Amino acid sequence: MEKAIVLLSAGLDSTVSLAYGVKTFEVILGLTINYGQKAAKKEIEHSQKILNFYGIPQEIIELPFLQKITKTSLVAECEEIPANVDLESDEATKISMAKVWVPNRNGLFINIAAAYAESLGAKYIITGFNAEEAQTFSDNSREFVEASNLALSYSTLNKVEVVSFTQNLEKAEIYRLGIELKAPLDLVWSCYYGGEEMCGKCESCLRLIRARGGK
Repeated sequence: MEKAIVLLSAGLDSTVSLAYGVKTFEVILGLTINYGQKAAKKEIEHSQKILNFYGIPQEIIELPFLQKITKTSLVAECEEIPANVDLESDEATKISMAKVWVPNRNGLFINIAAAYAESLGAKYIITGFNAEEAQTFSDNSREFVEASNLALSYSTLNKVEVVSFTQNLEKAEIYRLGIELKAPLDLVWSCYYGGEEMCGKCESCLRLIRARGGK
């Protein structure tokens, strides 16, 4: 089996993509990234539990500079994360996206992961993207992954590739796939906040609730 590493935030997409990936690759490492996001502690904690479930070691990457240069509501305490967003409204989701956007976040994460993958002799980076959010988040799109892989074919000697087994799926489809794969969905942390429990109001929570069928 080819070796792979996973970028894991403990969200639904990356968790289910990992659950699929362990059946396809030898997953040797999980990277969880702390860029000062409000949910960082919970993402790290839940990612570790998910990786432990699969017997995969975790490494935490600290990116304090990203926290310093971004004014996103995901990081800045003075900025409120959008709540109760109408997921059926293109205008509402675009406004929400702009408020939670982090400059070049996924591009940066993929390049960091590629450096780890190449150094460890891994060919693949497992990521969690989805068709639903790709409509507003360009760095979730299939085109983004294809462009990233083209760049990586030049920047890594072993031509590391990004793969996402959830790329073409809506959130509800991803949730059903997770059940089919017996993924540890009870360990998922999708909230933009880092409270004791998920808030149930931010866009990420709302998408998870809808994927679960309103539960």
